[in-house]
Amino acid sequence: MAFRLRLVPDVTNWDFFKHQTLTLGASALMVIASLVFVLTMGLNFGIDFRGGTTIRTESTQATDVGEFRAALAPLNLGDVSITEVFDPAFGADKHVAMIRIQAQDGDEAITPEITQAAEEALKSVDPTVVFASVESVGPKVSGELISTAVYSVLAATVAILFYIWLRFEWQFAVGAVAALVHDVVVTVGIFAAFQIKFDLTIIAALLTIIGYSINDTVVVFDRLRENLIKYKMMPLREVMNLAVNETLSRTIMTSGTTLIALICLLVLGGDVIRGFVFAMTWGIVVGTYSSVFVAKNIVLMIGLDRNKKPKDGGSAFFTEDPEKQAAEAAKGTK
Repeated sequence: MAFRLRLVPDVTNWDFFKHQTLTLGASALMVIASLVFVLTMGLNFGIDFRGGTTIRTESTQATDVGEFRAALAPLNLGDVSITEVFDPAFGADKHVAMIRIQAQDGDEAITPEITQAAEEALKSVDPTVVFASVESVGPKVSGELISTAVYSVLAATVAILFYIWLRFEWQFAVGAVAALVHDVVVTVGIFAAFQIKFDLTIIAALLTIIGYSINDTVVVFDRLRENLIKYKMMPLREVMNLAVNETLSRTIMTSGTTLIALICLLVLGGDVIRGFVFAMTWGIVVGTYSSVFVAKNIVLMIGLDRNKKPKDGGSAFFTEDPEKQAAEAAKGTK
């Protein structure tokens, strides 16, 4: 007999609405606290949003990012990002790295003196290193990147709102978007609270979180719609609870396996991707939470027109009048 891992029982009957005031209150409190952190403390923007200088280095020796970082540390250059560049066209003796240094004291670019000091520091660990190019990103470009990042998150949210509205009902769309706003705001808030570097990779993480969270929410909503057709006499709250219980195993397995991979990357991935992986890890946790405790609760608060035909052309969501149901059934037998 084959072994099958079960994180939750096959059949559960947990009441996810038992503490709905507490769970919704906690979500509202986290959103408010996150907004306060962002407005009072601000975000610790990285080079992408603050401007700075990008240096391309070339060397005949293998690049050691740790040694490069240690060599530049005494210069107190602030936010420094070092990444290796790999290209199949590179020869065996060509090793390339990109060094990004934040703008110094409001200047658009680092001064020639700082550039020379950085080159001498790197030559102390790799005498063959040369600066192939030095490029600067000014405040204007950084401001455009911030605007583009905000617009991309808003566009993704609006597109999802439109999709859910067409696929389900407008009440579902409101619940799904409320959950997405909850996830994004709380994730940004944690970055503001702990002053973790916020750059374009975090925007990529936010967009990924939006996609992951809405996928989980749609699974619950799809099962909810099926159950609304199947259990017409069951109260809406119980139908919602049943839908979450029926999809709980899938939710736990999907989130759990994703978190295993992310935690491994968080511990072993290094500084370059740590911010991105942290955002993803936190986002998966709050995204799963919002799918179970936020999205459906918002729909329950708004309510559904249970006599309305669903958009897939099936039966009515819910018919409260048993006599009306019996009359409709009698018509169908004639």
